[in-house]
Amino acid sequence: MSHQEFFRDAETRQCKMVFPGTLNANETLFGGELMKWMDEVAFICATRATRQKMFTAKVENVEFICPVQENSIAEVVANVKNAGGVKLEVEVEIFSEPLYSNEKALSARALFVMTALNEKNKVTRLTIPELLHSIK
Repeated sequence: MSHQEFFRDAETRQCKMVFPGTLNANETLFGGELMKWMDEVAFICATRATRQKMFTAKVENVEFICPVQENSIAEVVANVKNAGGVKLEVEVEIFSEPLYSNEKALSARALFVMTALNEKNKVTRLTIPELLHSIK
């Protein structure tokens, strides 16, 4: 069983509305706001997948593909792509769709490396028996 199949139920989707308060000087979604949304959904996905305390250790391969316009819906989608002893790689994509159009476009994507923490907030191993058995 692949990691994607194993973690299928952890897929997380969240829709956000792009209002004027989230715009940059170019009148498109501010990149920092977009990254905040992506990080939140990556965290939820990783926590759903492991049911452990998780945190963002690293963000890789950030791509801003096309701007997200005001009055658009931004759908943030996260899926576990890979797992190791202490970390999960969660791919997060943002799709944008204007409110009054059927168009939908991939606007951004990134790979979030999420790490498990113990009760003392120290990095710890993932404790998913079925997963650990499959990656030995």
